[in-house]
Amino acid sequence: MTIKIVTDSVADLPPQVVKELGITVIPLNVRFGTDVYRDGVDITTEQFYDKLRHGKILPVTLVPSPGAFAEVYDKLAEETDEILVIVLSSKLSATYDVALQSIGLMKRKCRVEVVDSQWAVIAQGFIAITVAMAANAGASLDEVIEVTRKNIPRADLCAVFDTLEYLRRGGRIGAAQAFLGSVLKVNPIITLRNGVVEPVGRTRSRAKAIDYLYNFAMSFSHVDGIAIEDAATPEEVEALAERLSSRFPKERIYRSKTSPVIGTHTGPGLLLVAVLGDKK
Repeated sequence: MTIKIVTDSVADLPPQVVKELGITVIPLNVRFGTDVYRDGVDITTEQFYDKLRHGKILPVTLVPSPGAFAEVYDKLAEETDEILVIVLSSKLSATYDVALQSIGLMKRKCRVEVVDSQWAVIAQGFIAITVAMAANAGASLDEVIEVTRKNIPRADLCAVFDTLEYLRRGGRIGAAQAFLGSVLKVNPIITLRNGVVEPVGRTRSRAKAIDYLYNFAMSFSHVDGIAIEDAATPEEVEALAERLSSRFPKERIYRSKTSPVIGTHTGPGLLLVAVLGDKK
């Protein structure tokens, strides 16, 4: 039987990719006051940012219950006896721990392995895409896990923000805390290192920050996957894709939208480039 691949909604996989590769996505949750929404199921990205901009209540994020994971595992166990779960960085969320705990709640017998991707957003998504391709090609679960281990250090991302305030409020700011309190108007640029948010630079203008993203993408000698992701700036995505098209055909560039869970911690000004590949 083909191994089933599971990831969480923070991977920000485009819907057509999920469908084509047969990946199962477990939604995390966003709460506005007493109203709880499943990420990408009960609330769209557009609806979320409208509430974020115009509502008076700031959202918080919630990990799915162990029962929610176990229910998905049991359903997939009707079709397979092996499941691999790729989740966002355990240093950013308790999702990894919950995904592990859920195995003990299963009613069906099935081997389930959970891997901490050490990433989030579409960088995490690239790990899920790679292992799904390997699984669909007939690789064993142990072989697919090895593919996962090899590709985690090959993923990378750079993201630009209008403000780090949302990250600060959510406690996910990590070493980028150093950027707060600056009296200058700056556009912070961050990445993830070993699963934690870290600063990589800052610029005086949004245009220069986007130049940084462009140069980041061009710094790879070999690229297996490249993606541009935004929260609510589609024009910037198109402009950046056009610039990158001199090297990367537009049809090869994944376009992704930041999920409401990520948007809770980044705000509407997020724009990022993620790459699966090797540096020069």
